[in-house]
Amino acid sequence: MKVIVCGANGAMGKLICARLDGELAGKVSIDRENGVPGTFGELGMVEHDVLVDFSHHSAVGDVLAYAIAAGSAVVIGTTGHTREEKQQIMDAAEQIPVFFSGNMSLGVAVLCKLAKQAAACFPKADIEIVEVHHNRKVDAPSGTAKMLFEAVKSARPELTEHCGRAGEGKRNPNEVGISSLRMGNVVGIHEVYICTENQTLTLRHEAGDRGMLADGAVDAARFICGKAPGLYNMDDLLEAK
Repeated sequence: MKVIVCGANGAMGKLICARLDGELAGKVSIDRENGVPGTFGELGMVEHDVLVDFSHHSAVGDVLAYAIAAGSAVVIGTTGHTREEKQQIMDAAEQIPVFFSGNMSLGVAVLCKLAKQAAACFPKADIEIVEVHHNRKVDAPSGTAKMLFEAVKSARPELTEHCGRAGEGKRNPNEVGISSLRMGNVVGIHEVYICTENQTLTLRHEAGDRGMLADGAVDAARFICGKAPGLYNMDDLLEAK
C-alpha cells in the first residue's frame, strides 16, 4: 500500500506518517515546513493507492480532485464540512472509493452501535449527548457527536438535533441535546445519556491519546485499498474485522 498524507505536518498527520513508514508515498501541508509541498500542484502526480486527509475540511475539493485524477481511494479524517463539501464527497464516491467518518476510533464506532441499540430499547427515553475537547478545537459540536446523533436517530427517526441550551422553555421530548465543552488538553470525551422516568443509562468513550485516531486512519486506508467506488465508514470497517 502506498499512501499520500494531506496535512502531514499537523499533529495527526505526523502520527499517521510515522505509522506508515515505508508505505508513505508523499506528503502535502499548507505550511510547507520541512520541505513538504504546500499544494497538490507542487507535489505533482505521485503513484499511490490511498490519499489520507487530516488537513482542513475546506481542502476537501482539492483532495478529491487529486484522487479522482489518480484513480485512488480517499480517507477523509477532517470534520466540520459544509453542506456543499459533503455533497462533493458523495459525488466523488460515485467515481472512487471514499472512506468518510467523523471519528476514526474503533471504540467510538462501537459506542455508536451501542447508542443505536439503547435508543431502540428505550423508545420514550430522553437522550442527551455531551462532548469534551481541548481548547484549540475549532468546530462544535464535534464530528463524533454528530455521528452519535445520527446513530440514535437511525433507531428513532423522530428525533431532532438541539445544540446547546439557553433561555426559557421546556425540553421537546423528541430533541437530542448536544453540549460541547472546550478546555485544557482533553483529547476527546463523548457521553450519551439515555434517561427514562426511573433509570439512566450512560455510555462513555474517552480517548487516551491521539494515537488511536492515527491507528484507525491507517486501518481505514488498508480497508479501502482496492475497494469499488462508493462511500464507506467505520461500520463497514467493523464488519470486516
